[in-house]
Amino acid sequence: MAQQQNPNTEQDISKLAQVRREKLAELQAAGKDPFVIVKFDQTHHSAQIRDNFDTLENTEVSIAGRMMFKRVMGKASFANIQDRDGRIQIYVSRDDLGEDNYKDFKKTDIGDIIGVKGFVFRTKTGEISVHAKELTLLSKSLEPLPEKFHGLTDTDARYRQRYVDLIMNEEVRETFKKRSQIIREIRSFLAGRDFMEVETPILVSNAGGAAARPFETHFNALDEDFKLRISLELYLKRLIVGGLERVYEIGRVFRNEGLDTRHNPEFTLMELYQAYTDYNGMMELTESMYRYVAEKVCGTTLIHYADKEIDLGKPFRRLTMVDAIKEETGIDFDQIATDEEAKALAAQRGIEFEDRHKKGDIVNLFFDEYCEDKMIQPTFIMDHPIEISPLTKKRPDDPSKVERFELYINGWEMCNAYSELNDPIDQRERFAAQDALSAAGDEEAQHTDEDFLHAMEIGMPPTGGIGYGIDRFVMLLTNSAAIRDVLLFPTMKTQKD
Repeated sequence: MAQQQNPNTEQDISKLAQVRREKLAELQAAGKDPFVIVKFDQTHHSAQIRDNFDTLENTEVSIAGRMMFKRVMGKASFANIQDRDGRIQIYVSRDDLGEDNYKDFKKTDIGDIIGVKGFVFRTKTGEISVHAKELTLLSKSLEPLPEKFHGLTDTDARYRQRYVDLIMNEEVRETFKKRSQIIREIRSFLAGRDFMEVETPILVSNAGGAAARPFETHFNALDEDFKLRISLELYLKRLIVGGLERVYEIGRVFRNEGLDTRHNPEFTLMELYQAYTDYNGMMELTESMYRYVAEKVCGTTLIHYADKEIDLGKPFRRLTMVDAIKEETGIDFDQIATDEEAKALAAQRGIEFEDRHKKGDIVNLFFDEYCEDKMIQPTFIMDHPIEISPLTKKRPDDPSKVERFELYINGWEMCNAYSELNDPIDQRERFAAQDALSAAGDEEAQHTDEDFLHAMEIGMPPTGGIGYGIDRFVMLLTNSAAIRDVLLFPTMKTQKD
């Protein structure tokens, strides 16, 4: 009885890789080059066979996948084949394959991709298996798989070599299957609300719609500098002006910022805009969508993340930013009249600020310092200061605040929504204020977008708009610790040879 072992040292890996290349050369010399095979007709996957064994027993099937285990026992052998859905055992005998083909099978390596034709049966130990009648080597693996890839001390290797991570770790495959399902269910929910999915430019001359530093590039054909978009907002609102009424986009955006457990410079954002509603309508839509997706993907609205139990089934709490700060610090910023008083409070509390900051900026800094990480259960933080919300309608009863909310879950900002500003005169004034901030050195300030202003001057209806961080939603529903765990290919520093 023999079982192939995985290598443990670089020297072992080098030797085994050389042996695999020699095996390939032998196959090619014998006219059995696996790389000339162009297709293999699969009839079933492993999960189909397991789930439908009662109807498939003794039925001929054709499966394909990567060999992850092999045990040779004289005239008969067992192996495990891993396909898209998981693993299934195959039984291989010399009598079925013939002497030469059985010898070829015995020379196969862990990691080789093979096709198997045979019938479904259950072994004496009760394991559902495929009894191989034909076996085809479809691709030769020239590098040995690691023994315990998930346990490598160099965790970067999992992200850099995601293809190996997916092969070796079922939990990782399940995370990305669930990610796909989450996005599919979001689309299903929005289709039920009569939203239209659209696509807008990634290369833009003016990267607006968010406070972020953009990546810049050069378009040779036009000899003009462009930026990668930092949000989806301004083009989607142009479509609202055009009369589409309910639009959304799920797409990559790019922000030239740092890397940490919740930030990657390119990430997936969804923004949607609905005419003739406001930020209250966006709260109802958000609460309903989160429940819908959790039920569809997780089968429950009670989500377990790390050691926390988060209830998406209960009504989400609604709290103004000022009241949230008051709960945590006792300070009521509605009673603070001037920028100077606000800065004095920040100085007393050791909160760093800049000279250009106004009272609204200080309010936001207080919230970040004292409140954000306390928002474990779903909470809508409402009515932000106007200074940090240049694209949002003012509250009619308090022009120092705007009709905006952010949803917090597990201490994370999950989305950001507005009653959208549709007054072009007010919008031009706010863009001018952003231009002044940029001139003062704020690299994240927005810039006046004349074409967008022209669209607003044509006339935009009252509109509710919202942006969702899809990656954080996936982290929440898959109990993933870092954004890199839910991005197939996260941004990494280039390794040098």
